[in-house]
Amino acid sequence: MNDYDAILIYDGECPYCSVAARALGKLDDVGAISWYDEAAQEFLRAQFDETPFAMFLVDRRRNRVYAGRSAAEELADRAGTPGIVGSLVRENYDRIAQVVGLASGRGRDPDDYHEIYPLADDAAGLFDGLVDAAAERPEALA
Repeated sequence: MNDYDAILIYDGECPYCSVAARALGKLDDVGAISWYDEAAQEFLRAQFDETPFAMFLVDRRRNRVYAGRSAAEELADRAGTPGIVGSLVRENYDRIAQVVGLASGRGRDPDDYHEIYPLADDAAGLFDGLVDAAAERPEALA
């Protein structure tokens, strides 16, 4: 069993997002699953009472859910990029998401979720399901 402390939920149908998720393979404590995965959908319903379309980083150790710009900035920090890179990613997240959406042919824009949220108790109970889903799809980070 993998010992992921965090799971990235990302647009698994977007080739650019998938490349970014694969780059996380260097972070031993971060797994990744597609937003379209049933475990991700179940988690998002428990956390937000809906299934917002955005990138999320679920951190069990810190009991936080980073969304959108906050998730991108946190991932940049964890990857060891200089602080200015994380700030640039955060400040330009909407523009980057729009360009990636157009380039990938994605027919929808991400929902407006960009904060750091406390991990809800019901959602925390589903974290192991996210880990299991990420472990079943190691090719996502290969």
